[in-house]
Amino acid sequence: MRVALVHDWLVTARGGERVLEALCRMFPGAELFTLLHQPGSQSALIEQRRITTSLLDRIPGVYGRYRHLLPLMPAAIEALRLDGFDLVISSSHCVAKGVRVPAGARHLSYVHAPMRYMWDLFDDYFGPGRASAPVRWAARVARPALRAWDRSSAQRPDLLVANSHHVAGKVKAFWGREAPVVHPPVDLSRFTAAPPGEGRGGYFLWLGALAPYKRVDLALEAFRRTGLPLWVAGDGQDAARLRASLPSSVKLLGKVADADVPSLYREARALVFPGEEDFGITPLEAQASGRPVLALGRGGALETVTERTGVFFRDQTVEGLVEAVRVFERSFEPGFQPAEARAQAERFSPAAFEAGLRAQLGRLGV
Repeated sequence: MRVALVHDWLVTARGGERVLEALCRMFPGAELFTLLHQPGSQSALIEQRRITTSLLDRIPGVYGRYRHLLPLMPAAIEALRLDGFDLVISSSHCVAKGVRVPAGARHLSYVHAPMRYMWDLFDDYFGPGRASAPVRWAARVARPALRAWDRSSAQRPDLLVANSHHVAGKVKAFWGREAPVVHPPVDLSRFTAAPPGEGRGGYFLWLGALAPYKRVDLALEAFRRTGLPLWVAGDGQDAARLRASLPSSVKLLGKVADADVPSLYREARALVFPGEEDFGITPLEAQASGRPVLALGRGGALETVTERTGVFFRDQTVEGLVEAVRVFERSFEPGFQPAEARAQAERFSPAAFEAGLRAQLGRLGV
């Protein structure tokens, strides 16, 4: 059986690419198809694959401005040729699920999110202050057609599998389809809890892509008010704007090497997670490191963090996060048990992911 893996783009290495790595391990002979591939941007497990890209990959300087090509991505993904493959597994948060498969082939799409930029997070990306006036205008013009394509192309896969119950709800609301849930895996071998009495450094940690919906701006203002140290690890489209108004209590680390991430988690007091995520892998990585999470009580965090392993705040405001920090210091941190956090993360093991996905493939007769 010939297997093709389809992923939106290979320019950054984030949570979706961790899932792709797991798929590569499950299907070691599979070929990989994607819109764009910036060589060297991925792990060796992905880079060593035979990777076929779209025509968009030939545009000079595309890796620095690929987001502007969103209106062209549906046509580009449909133009990829998958002749001769028996099984197609797409890993999709944008357009990958819309790939056209040959007659007789089975297609399972693992959905990280519907096209979030055009649905519920449109204002986060294209609202006032988030983009230039011409970009906001172009996004409004393109939105109806992109939403229509997103909905119609979502009917093509034989089976949709959501990465969380939160995303399954969006799949139902935006696409009108049911999607069973298989949570993404956490590479537990990378993360270990510090011995008792160690690993509780003086800083709070925010880690991820500096994208609008992740609300690092909220974290910066909250820690400006508390005066407590916050370390921000990551890079992305909001980096320049955030750097321009950085509080004195915040240390911006930029992009951190993978090898340094486990110790960042392990030595932090807690991970700060103020965005509404479709799933969110960083809370599980923090818990695998024996550290608690201060999380917005919405979205995927409700499926990965418990009241024994973190503090939730309900209002996505600076005041809500400041109060969560106070609760954390006053009543939560003294009784926190790192072993409970680690046990929570172990529920999301690679073995659990593989077993869940194979069970869904069984529904397709694979």
